[in-house]
This record gives sequence, C-alpha cells and structure tokens, in this order.
Amino acid sequence: MTTVRRQLIIVALLIGFSATATRAQQVILEGFWWNYQNNNYPNGWANYVADLAPRLKALGINAVWIPPNLKTRMPTNTVYSNGYSPFDNYDLGDKYQHGRLRTNSGTKDELLRAVAILHANGIDVVQDIVLNHLDGAGSDDNNTGGQDPAAADDGKTNRMKNFRYVSYTSPASSETAANYLARTGRFAKNWQNFNPNPGNNTITGDWNAPYFGPDISYYPGSYGQSSNATYNPGQASDYMRNSTRGWLVWYKKQVGFDGVRLDAVKLFPDFATDDFLNSLQNSADWASGGATMFAVGEYAQATAAQMDQWVANVNNRAGTFDFSLRGGLLALIQGNGAFNIGSLPSYQQGTRVVTINGTTVHRTVPLVNNHDTFRPTVDASGNYTGWDTGGELYPHIDPSDPRLSAAYAVALAVDGSPQIFFEDLFNIGTTGKRFTHNPRNATDLPTRSDIENLIWCHQNLHFKDGAYKVPYQANDYLIIERSTTAIIGISDNWDTWQNVTISCDFPAGTVLKDYSGANGNATVTVSATQTVSINTPPCNGTAASGRRGYSVWAPVNAVTNYTLTGRATTQEWELADDLGDSDSRSLGQGGQLPAGSTAYRTAGRIYVGANKNISYTLYPNDATRNLTVTVFDNAGTSLNSVSGTGALNGSYTPTAEGWYLLKVKNSMVTNPGQRCNLKVTYTPPPVVVGAIANRESTPLATTPSSEAVEAVALHIFPNPITADAIAFTIQTPTAQLVTVQLYDLTGRLVHAQTAQLTPGLNRLMLNGPRSLNAGLYQLRVPELRLSQHVAME
Repeated sequence: MTTVRRQLIIVALLIGFSATATRAQQVILEGFWWNYQNNNYPNGWANYVADLAPRLKALGINAVWIPPNLKTRMPTNTVYSNGYSPFDNYDLGDKYQHGRLRTNSGTKDELLRAVAILHANGIDVVQDIVLNHLDGAGSDDNNTGGQDPAAADDGKTNRMKNFRYVSYTSPASSETAANYLARTGRFAKNWQNFNPNPGNNTITGDWNAPYFGPDISYYPGSYGQSSNATYNPGQASDYMRNSTRGWLVWYKKQVGFDGVRLDAVKLFPDFATDDFLNSLQNSADWASGGATMFAVGEYAQATAAQMDQWVANVNNRAGTFDFSLRGGLLALIQGNGAFNIGSLPSYQQGTRVVTINGTTVHRTVPLVNNHDTFRPTVDASGNYTGWDTGGELYPHIDPSDPRLSAAYAVALAVDGSPQIFFEDLFNIGTTGKRFTHNPRNATDLPTRSDIENLIWCHQNLHFKDGAYKVPYQANDYLIIERSTTAIIGISDNWDTWQNVTISCDFPAGTVLKDYSGANGNATVTVSATQTVSINTPPCNGTAASGRRGYSVWAPVNAVTNYTLTGRATTQEWELADDLGDSDSRSLGQGGQLPAGSTAYRTAGRIYVGANKNISYTLYPNDATRNLTVTVFDNAGTSLNSVSGTGALNGSYTPTAEGWYLLKVKNSMVTNPGQRCNLKVTYTPPPVVVGAIANRESTPLATTPSSEAVEAVALHIFPNPITADAIAFTIQTPTAQLVTVQLYDLTGRLVHAQTAQLTPGLNRLMLNGPRSLNAGLYQLRVPELRLSQHVAME
C-alpha cells in the first residue's frame, strides 16, 4: 500500500471557516422533473410536495426546490404546464384568467399550505424564479388583445407584447380584446418593456435575444405606453427593474420561501440580478433573507471562469450550479472506467465558499442531473423507453448507471450545497407508476438506497463542518477528506477494490468505520503518524451492502442523530384593488376595504394544525380608522375577531386541523376605502390527516358571494341518493365548462366528470358512482365555488 501526503484545496477560501451549520448550506432536492405530473394531483403539484414532505424530512433533505408557480397561458385542451412560461407575476392560482384558476402548482391557498407544511417538517423552500421572459399575452387561445401593432418586431413573438391582468376591480367577464385591454391588474407591461425598444434597440446577444418569449429589457430607457390598450398607465425610467423589485419583495412575503433558484441568468443583465437579490436579502422587511440567504443562478453552458465572474458581478449574493464539475461527472459516467477520476477536483469552479460576517456560506451547487439534463421518453405507464436528447441542454446521466453512486459521492463530498435530482433519488422510471404513485408510500415511490445512504452520511457525519481536502488522486481512485468529520473514498473501477493508506487529520488512535456499509463491520485505526487505510468497493455492486463505488469512513462513536426541526410559517397578504380577483370562479381574495361599507374583504386562507396558534397583525394604510380582522372556519363561522385603530394584533388557537379564513373590514360605515396588509404566523401539521390529494381550498359555502360576477345555484335530488346516478341542477347566466367532483369525508376524490353549462337552468346526471358505500359525500363544482353534501344509501 502507498502512503501519500494530503493536498489542501483552496486554502484562501477557508480562512474564517466556522463549524456552525448555516441555512446557506443545504442538501437540496429538486422537487420535480421536466414534465412532472401525477394523475392523483391534477394541476396540484403543491399538494404532491406537501404529501411527500414527511418522507423528505426522514431522508434528511433540508431544502426543496419548487417549480415556478405563476399563472401561465395554456390552450383550453391542455391540462398541464411546467411553469416556465410565466404570464402574470401576481397570479399564484387565485385569479380566474386564461380560462382557469389553477396553476401547475394548484391554487394559491394550496401553494401556501405546501410551503407551511415543508416548514413544519423543518425543510426550507427554494423558489424557482423566471426573470428573463414572459409569454401568453392575450386573453384566450387566440391571444386576443395581446398584440400591439405598433410594437417593434423581434422576429419571433409576432408583437404579442400587451400584458394586462385581471384584478379585484376588473375580472375576466369576457374573453374579448376590449375586456382584456381594460384589465387593471398590477404590473401591466407594454412592448417597450421588451427587446427591442427605443431604449435598447437590439435583439442580439444573450441579454437581448428573445429565446423563450418576449425578452424582458431591464435597461432604464425601456419604458412607454401601449398603442391600443384601454388601461394604459404611464411608465417612468427603469420601469421593469423597479416593478420587478417590488414584485419580488411581495412574492417573498406572500409565499414565505427561504431561498431562490434563478432561471437562465446569463440571459439578462448581471446588474439587474444583483439589484433583485439585494432586495430579497435586505429590503423585504420581516421576510428579508439576509446576506447568507440561499441563492443560486442557472448559468447554463458556462465555463468555471464564466461562472466565477458572474458570482463576482452579483457581489457574491448568489452561487451557480457547478456545470463545470458536472462536465467531469458526465465524463466519469461516459468513460466506463477509463476516466481519470482523480482529476475531478480540477473541474470545479473556483468560487465555492465565501465568508460573510464570520459565517461560512457554501455558494456553489454541485449537481449530477436536473430537469434540463434529464428528459427521458416514456411509455403510457411512465417507464423509460429512450431519451429526448434533442430537448436536453446537456447529456443525461442514466440513474441506472452503476457509476451514478460514485458521481453523487463526489457531489456531496466537495464544497457546496449539493442538489439531488428527483429521478435520481426516487425511482419513477421503472415501476410503472410514474403518473399514479402515492408519494407517501415507499413501495409506490421507492428510493435508490445508495443515494439515500449518501444523504444520510452527509447530514449525520456533518461533511461541511470539516475543511475540504484531497489526500489522494489516481486514475481509478479519489479520496476526499472533510477534516475530522469523514473520509470519502470514490472509485470508478468496475470489479476491483481500491485500497490506499493516506495521511489524515483524525487524531492518532481514532477508530473509523465505513458508514456506507460496503466494508461490513470492519474498522480501521488511525496510526501514530496519522495515517489510515481506506478501502472502497468497485462499481459492480459486489460489496456486502451492494454499495457501488464509494465508502464513507468516520469515527465509530460519531453522533448520528441529525434531525430537522419544524417551525411556524409567516406569510403576508396585501388587500388592494389591483390584486386578487372578484370573479366567482376565482378564490375571491383581494380588493381594498371599500369606502362607505363594512363588507368584508378576504385576505386569504391558511391550513392550521389542531391546537396550533394563529397570530396575526393588520397594517392599515390609514391608522386612524377603526378596522376589524376576523378568523373564520371553513364553514364560515366566526371564531375570533379584533377591532381597533392602528396596527391590530390578534391570536387564536383552533382545536381542529383544517382551513381557516382571514377577512378584514371597516368597523364603521363612514370609513373611506383603503389598502392594508395582513401578516399571519401559523403552523400546519407536518403530516396531514388523510392524503392531501384533491383536497380543494375553494370555499365550501353553497351561496356565492354577493359580489360574485356570476349568480349560480346548485340543487341535488333526490337526497339521500338511492339510484345509480345523482341528478342535479345548476343555474348560471353564462356558458361554462365545469368539473363536477364527488368526495368522501376523508377528502378523497371518488368520482369526477366534466359538464358544459349553458345559460339558464342545466339539469345534469352524475353517472358512475355505483360502487360507493352508504354515507355522506360532498359534491363540488370548483370553478363555480359551489359545494353541497349528499347522503348515499
């Protein structure tokens, strides 16, 4: 055996190293794949993630990267969007526009619940944010009203650059151009806000080219008015930067996310990114993330030097995905044993760890796969049939490759916040259950044990508490030491064990064991000269534990009780006329307090655990007026109320798990109208009773709001039901396609069918629920916010 001296990597960046773990270092699960969908959670990915959260806590995942969740335009015959074509910055699934309420994540209520449930499991939320483009201008499948004939032509988007949005005062009462162009929702955009424009008359270069849609221009001179819109407020210099900054602060307060993943950062100016990150870190009031807030930019197809330069340009406010290291990991896989695995440290980008106010912050994000590199073709049951290589930005790494474990061992051992790809950790490509699995069920959704073990080792052995060193490098063998916490051996040799004696930082006499299990119960002892023999299995899975290509050595008495601590969530709703939507098909949230009226305005809905406190503070614009805040249960019963002037503080502890509604009103009819904000802190249960799937957040009242645009009524007969079909009537003044749903009392969807309504009285039959047991069920029409209980005999 050979004895070698250890090699210290990036000494300068380790100055000021602290052993204290920070939120800026995460093990991040990308909580979705490219065409993510599950038939049990139609347009409700937030509900899927909420159901998965307890398993993620048990696995040691301490951050989940969630997909974009803004409203996108989808043709009416399309049921799915991955969220990367955003339309309305302020629509999180609470407005009815583009023919639907839900986003790919679900309703706004469901999104906020998922964030809170992740927090209740001790898991941070990393929000995916798209800043370089928009899409879907216009009101319907024909983009009615979206085109501005005076717009400069970018040669790609057909001048579709009028962006107008519904709001509480301007719902989508029709899909005409006139209705669309008069909508007053916040952050309207005109053609001058996109490239090319008078302030930036170019469409060449990464910062200006319209790759994915109208390309946003963040230059000061990119402002102006529409040539054909009715709602056409004036704009000033730096309109897009200023408005985006305001939106991001609103977004962080409203959702309560903890960090950000910024999409395609090479496609818009670095100065704008620095500005936006500064706002999220320092200018979001109570929601400010601080200088150590987790942030990562996707700088695709970049060299290590280019990524390092971008990090410098944004003043170290964010790191990047280390695509340079990923190139080395891809070469490891493609080399089939011929790659020089010892060269991998040289592939890393340089700016990986920085010290901020004495705190060590891991900015870089090592990765093996993500949704851009991994796009398989699948059969009807979701099993892999091949690869969409034309759609992949980088070549994929097959999760069945025997060297996948070695690649992940590197990604977790080096500096940074390692990103775990969903399809690498969970097997959804060979079980036949990609679209039908229950995320709570480990049989339905199995993990790959090597990846699970590596995450366990990283968290329980506290890899990142130890300085990063490389004591041994060879063609078939790489050893990484995290000083006095763990030694990780990595090999890409197919059938030969690798063994070498290295110098290490563990004190003489320290007894180490292999926490991968590859070496069984064998232990090794650090010699008097601080050397130790490290034995690592080949990639063929012949180790006693079946481990492939890695070993993890740490003291036998290591404290391995890593756990995530749950916490409450704070979210803030803004009540304003240019936010929300008063349409009966929306969530009915938003709108400022009306003048001369004591009518309630709905702030939002929260999902709270039994005996968990709700605390809230109302911030009015006019502190001299007497206002009232009320907490209601989901049946509309008032539970708690506070009235007074100035900032109002209230608290309530419900005795039952479920949805709770927060409303605000003027206490006196003589009050003028005003905007206000309501901040709420609450805790949902970490594990929700019964599956969340299809548990709607829409109100259960059978009578629509007095301010609803459409008056509708629901009547079921006979009741109780004794026949094989349920007859019911719906009365509405407009034509509409709706979904009629039947739920049991656990919240499980047991039957659904669509119905095309015509103006007037519609008599319909709910066919099919013949195998239901006797009992109480709930009939819902989500689009019309109608619900009624029915007994089955």
